[in-house]
Amino acid sequence: MLNFIWPWAFWLLPLPLLAHLLLPKSAKRDAALFVPFYRDVLSFEPGAGRPGRRKIGRWLLLLLIWTLLVTATAGPQWHGEPLPLPTVGRDLMLAVDISGSMAEEDMVLGGDRVTRLALVKKVVNDFIERRVGDRVGLLLFGSEPYIQAPLTFDRRTVGTLLDEAEIGFAGKKTSIGDAIGLAVKRLRDRPADKRVLILLTDGSNTAGAVEPLTAADLAAKTGVRIHTIGVGADEMVVRGFFGSQRINPSADLDEETLTKIAEKTGGGYFRARNPDELEKIYRLIDELEPIDQESEIFRPVKFLFHLPLAGALILTFLWGTMMVLRSTLNNRGRA
Repeated sequence: MLNFIWPWAFWLLPLPLLAHLLLPKSAKRDAALFVPFYRDVLSFEPGAGRPGRRKIGRWLLLLLIWTLLVTATAGPQWHGEPLPLPTVGRDLMLAVDISGSMAEEDMVLGGDRVTRLALVKKVVNDFIERRVGDRVGLLLFGSEPYIQAPLTFDRRTVGTLLDEAEIGFAGKKTSIGDAIGLAVKRLRDRPADKRVLILLTDGSNTAGAVEPLTAADLAAKTGVRIHTIGVGADEMVVRGFFGSQRINPSADLDEETLTKIAEKTGGGYFRARNPDELEKIYRLIDELEPIDQESEIFRPVKFLFHLPLAGALILTFLWGTMMVLRSTLNNRGRA
């Protein structure tokens, strides 16, 4: 469908006629700049045949050029067929523990032992890529929590910022309660029933001013649903002076508190002991927090002002060229 941004511009069409009728005519034509073919410019009339027809042809050409210029000024644009677009699904905040214990190399990825944080980066990035239509944010916490990326549709940037996170940036301890409190502060102004926090940690609350369960109560009142994930292997072989021994590297993981946090807010607690479990957890969260498929209508718009403008310039150029040629021929004839 053709439309114009400034349709009022067409009121300018009779402007040359009004100027011709209302402005006082000069009794004498003086010019500040004289050109050799000025007389030919004034007398030039496109078209062959009788003088009356040549005069009509000249005015029709001028009228066409002026109409094209006014049409370009009106801002013509073409609206295409309506296209459905997905609406925002969830406001999803990811809270990732980067305390000192996340440096524990008790995970295996691609046959190699890696730190817990390295595994989390890999799996969480895949999860972020799947959340098309969601507004995703990133919160990192250790002794102190801080927002690394505010809620945004730019999932690629969020993934990049997570990759750049290093252990110890936020301190060596773990402030789970403060992390929840900061996330709730960022999510409370978002639409209700779409506020989700996914908190991943490998330990217990050892720092901060707010107790985790107190923060969970605040989240529940604000309508923020929290899914908690406890990461870390249950068993690890360590070689010592007296030989190898098996230890539990996740002995400090406070599963009871993480479970209560999830229950208070209507979320779930998940345990990730290896890469496969962590991947399954995030796929399960995909199912628990589906992306809305409601659509909005979008009409693509194509601007067309350059077409009438180009037409006016081409006609003006051709007219000017013909005048120059006529002036040249007349000068040769006089010579």
